[in-house]
Amino acid sequence: MTGPTPSASGLSRREFIAAAGAALALPLFPGAGLANIPAGVPLHGLSAFGDLKYSEGFSHFDYASPEAPKGGTFNFQPGYWYFNQNVLTFNTLNAFVRTGDAPPRMELCFDTLMTRAYDEPDALYGLLAESVTVSEDRNSFTFKLRPEARFHDGTPLTAEDAAFSYMLIKEKGHPQLALALTELEEAVAEEPHRLRLTFSGRQAPRNILTVASYPVFSKSFIEENGFDSSRLVPLLGSGPYKVGRFSAGRYIEYDRVEDYWARDLGPARGFNHFDRIRIDFYRDRNAGFEAFKKGDTLWREEFTSRTWATGYDFPAIKDGRIVQTEIPNEKRPQLYGLVLNQRREQFRDARVREAISLCFDFEWTNRNLFYGIYTRSHSFFENSPYMAEGLPSDEEQALLDRFRGEAPEAAFGEAVMQPVSDGSGRDRAKLREARRLLTEAGWTPRDGVLHNEKGTRFALEYLVRDEIFLRTDASFTENLRAIGIDASIRLVDASQYQSRQAGFDFDMISMAIGMVPTPDADGLEQLFHSRSAGVEGSYNFSGTADPVVDALIGIAGRSTTREELTVALKVLDRVLRARRDWIPNWHSANHRIAHWDMFGYSDNKPDYFFPVESLWWHDAEKAKAIGKA
Repeated sequence: MTGPTPSASGLSRREFIAAAGAALALPLFPGAGLANIPAGVPLHGLSAFGDLKYSEGFSHFDYASPEAPKGGTFNFQPGYWYFNQNVLTFNTLNAFVRTGDAPPRMELCFDTLMTRAYDEPDALYGLLAESVTVSEDRNSFTFKLRPEARFHDGTPLTAEDAAFSYMLIKEKGHPQLALALTELEEAVAEEPHRLRLTFSGRQAPRNILTVASYPVFSKSFIEENGFDSSRLVPLLGSGPYKVGRFSAGRYIEYDRVEDYWARDLGPARGFNHFDRIRIDFYRDRNAGFEAFKKGDTLWREEFTSRTWATGYDFPAIKDGRIVQTEIPNEKRPQLYGLVLNQRREQFRDARVREAISLCFDFEWTNRNLFYGIYTRSHSFFENSPYMAEGLPSDEEQALLDRFRGEAPEAAFGEAVMQPVSDGSGRDRAKLREARRLLTEAGWTPRDGVLHNEKGTRFALEYLVRDEIFLRTDASFTENLRAIGIDASIRLVDASQYQSRQAGFDFDMISMAIGMVPTPDADGLEQLFHSRSAGVEGSYNFSGTADPVVDALIGIAGRSTTREELTVALKVLDRVLRARRDWIPNWHSANHRIAHWDMFGYSDNKPDYFFPVESLWWHDAEKAKAIGKA
């Protein structure tokens, strides 16, 4: 297979999306997966390679705190979010559809068939489901649901609700959920508490590890109230919290469900200690920080390096009422960088993307704006065993050799690294190299701006939703202009940003992605596969549509050992870095945390996820000591 991929051809955006979306019909993952999982046996848990830490009937996860008291309010500023959620505003309470802006943590209101263990890289244990039985061909999964499961209104949660929910998400759910259900053929309630999910055989081999953690809705509620983003009506849930008071775009409160049906089950015991979780929405970073300083907000993770280095000098810090600390990051791949939209013609040539990367001076930015606290990122799987380093190993080389003549030549040598500048903010040698690459790609100067052979100006609009980027990326855009690119930064409001991001209506954005500890084909497909390139709302912001990348995702998905998976992902990393689909930026080894000293927490922090709102608790004595009783 040689020749241009869709992302490198002369297709229009509409043609590009149609061509990439056509891959939805292809059999991507032939062959059965989950080879290490026994068939025909009811299982209390699943993992990628069959290894589970907790035995059947376990009392609680090791990192949970069953002895912790219940009570108090946790008012915090979330550091991550899912699907259509927005940390700056909200206008819908449906967090599982493509449109609208929903508040973070709506997922706390819904239970799932199985739930993840945060101290294992990929293990799921039954929550709504007491057990799951895998068919011989690994295409059918039968879940025995717990008869005691209840929705918040007291009505039973049945297999009919679950079957309805899966087909609903497949048809109308957010693309980041629906894509993994493409090969779901049927969801059937065989008995009131017996659900069967059957797939075509073309699904990703470990697809069930993704879809078993999907929310289950009330069929009767959805049929009566609909499933869209048009109203501020909370969907009926069954989880440990339910929606309490809220004011659209200003704040939302989640109230703990005191008679939560699963509170004494092993997978749920020892979590969710706060009576109330509250999120206030601030469109301005400074306003959010001032709310924390006053004690309106009680916990925050600091993402602004200048604030962390210079802003924490107010009275509550000095007298010890606020604790400022750093907590080690989780052991999971991180991807943070600038994304160039290859649906736009000017970004389809890898030489252009490399030229743009040469204009970003990390060394100057880190020293002058970030107080030296960040480390440069190079990998698409930073902070993980899947990060490619140096020359390929023998195993990596054997896999790479299968793609000679198809993968970029740079993928076969030393792993591609981001450029190191002289730290001046305008490294002339790097800018000359960038200009050379652009000339090679067919861009020539005219009246101080680069044009292609059609006479089209090279324009690049960097879309942002926070004023902080106007400061941190000003030097970058100046360098782009210096080499002849008509570059600008455009600040838009939160809702417009969300809509344009989901619709791929941008030239360049910055994006942070936290992957699962054991990346699966479904997640990788969301980010890099041709089948997601044309699906608006997916994570394939770059528009990557490359048969080599597709094939490597398939190989990773079919791996039967962690060693095979690691080799496949390292090779995928090499190819993506050589393609320069993203410009990796930076990362930090730690969470930078500040909180009012009124909380208790276990020192046994799990390795793979850190949902502080579920793990910490209100300490009444501490709160009284600092005047927060």
